[in-house]
Amino acid sequence: MPTIRVIIPAYNEADSIPLVIRDIPSLVKEIIVCSNNSTDATVRNARNAGATVVEESIPGYGNACLKAMRYVASLNDSTDIIVFLDGDYSDYPEQLTELVSPIIKDDFDFVVGARVKKLRESGSMTVPQVFGNWLATSLMRLFFNSRFTDLGPFRAIKYDKLLELEMMDRTYGWTVEMQLKVLKKGYKYKEIPMKYRNRIGVSKVSGTIKGAIFAGVKILTWIFKYGFKK
Repeated sequence: MPTIRVIIPAYNEADSIPLVIRDIPSLVKEIIVCSNNSTDATVRNARNAGATVVEESIPGYGNACLKAMRYVASLNDSTDIIVFLDGDYSDYPEQLTELVSPIIKDDFDFVVGARVKKLRESGSMTVPQVFGNWLATSLMRLFFNSRFTDLGPFRAIKYDKLLELEMMDRTYGWTVEMQLKVLKKGYKYKEIPMKYRNRIGVSKVSGTIKGAIFAGVKILTWIFKYGFKK
């Protein structure tokens, strides 16, 4: 089996983080939770649940992911696959086996867990989220002939391919940046339909008007930047 590590960016997810960690399959070698300036018991609960915890004081989803990646790079151990997973328990961590299967069995480089409507719990995605996903993936199809239908945060990628992407975004544009660069580099990718449920607690992005607008702007900025890039 390849060596799989999971990265979970988390900001004040004390109630949900133990559940997420508990449901991750045992084939994962290490679970890395990056607490993004959490003020609750996220750090303590993650450690008690068996995760490695790193901390990033600068706010931003991308900042947390980048900090966790720096930790992985510092290890004297090989890593074959990185899985990104949110800490709010909206995804089903036990589906990680399905997510990494195309990489292990069919040599795909990148797999996204798509939050398809028929598998989503009612109310688990807000109207702005649904519209934003549709708009972003439609533009990606227009500019890049993409087959993506979702910007879902539950995703797996070969570690060496992830490093080649040279990820930069420090906030809400992280997921779309990754997918755009995957398209640009011609990686072999696919989507896997995934179940999705109402998260524990209130979303820091879609749960606020400011967060939703900021996320939308960042996503569109990345798409147009790459869409018109020669």
